[in-house]
Amino acid sequence: MAGFKDTLKDRLARYRQIKISVIGRKSGRTISIPVRFVLEGEKLYLLPVQGSETRWYQHVLHNPWIQIGARGEEAEFRAVPVTGAEAVSSVVEKFREKYGANDVKKYYSRFDVAVMVPTISST
Repeated sequence: MAGFKDTLKDRLARYRQIKISVIGRKSGRTISIPVRFVLEGEKLYLLPVQGSETRWYQHVLHNPWIQIGARGEEAEFRAVPVTGAEAVSSVVEKFREKYGANDVKKYYSRFDVAVMVPTISST
């Protein structure tokens, strides 16, 4: 499994967008969506485009298991909601550094929550 996670981490280091899959809180179905992310060390950060109103974020609150996919490499992890203003602000800044302030302003409308996924550390 370590080699698998290394491969996933290598792909995450190269890509600007990944696919996440969450379980619908009402339907129980797997819902997959492309999202932008920031990888920093052992942690992957996600910023819901409409903040706490984003559907996939609401699903994560109900069921924290999230599948991360990067072009053929996939693994499941436990997502951790980030809700403190200072912590969310830190994630927003990471997104501005990676994607540019204009893109963040263009695509993201609310900055009240974020998600951290401790992806690469051994479980």
